Amino acid sequence: MNIILLGPPGAGKGTQAHRLVAERGMVQLSTGDMLRAARTSGTEMGKQVAAVMDRGDLVTDEIVIGLIAEQLDSGAGGKGFIFDGFPRTLAQADALGDLLESKGQTLHAVVEMKVNDEALVSRITGRYTCSECDAVYHDVTKKPVKDGECDACGSHDFTRRADDNEESLRTRLMNYYRDTSPLIGYYYAKGQLKRIDGLGEIDEVAARVAGALDE
Repeated sequence: MNIILLGPPGAGKGTQAHRLVAERGMVQLSTGDMLRAARTSGTEMGKQVAAVMDRGDLVTDEIVIGLIAEQLDSGAGGKGFIFDGFPRTLAQADALGDLLESKGQTLHAVVEMKVNDEALVSRITGRYTCSECDAVYHDVTKKPVKDGECDACGSHDFTRRADDNEESLRTRLMNYYRDTSPLIGYYYAKGQLKRIDGLGEIDEVAARVAGALDE
């Protein structure tokens, strides 16, 4: 089962993707992770990525599609892929569809996680991360058991993203609605869109995602 998780910044896509990886054996394809891995891989595609990033240019859709093609060819996604951070535009959606078709695969579902803007602001501005293991915490909803100590690895070093503030988040939301929202209509027309409420405890949202995928 190949799926896309759609939703604005802070909707919880990464958290739910990790659950699907752990519970269903799916493979999460994060654009950022693929680019970082490719840059140090030494492959021809990796050399292209490194050259583009070293120049400070934006990585083209063709390169990202090439990286996804490598993953599809590797056979790593025996239980299916979760596309994370791609596609973001209609052109990318078309390119992904064409690629999957050329590999004899298909996109089974697009899950849109709906969360209202004010809830997102509250969720994101309180978020911080363990510098050692990337475990995510929140000032209100998910504090470490021991104050100042990561539950997962015991580190006392935490960081906050520079853009996890209200002004930056509202700009990111505006960009999301402008650039990515057309995908909702695109996949709805294809009969692949499944909408769920992204608000609630992690387990509650995970159950909604599972229900959408198992319909």
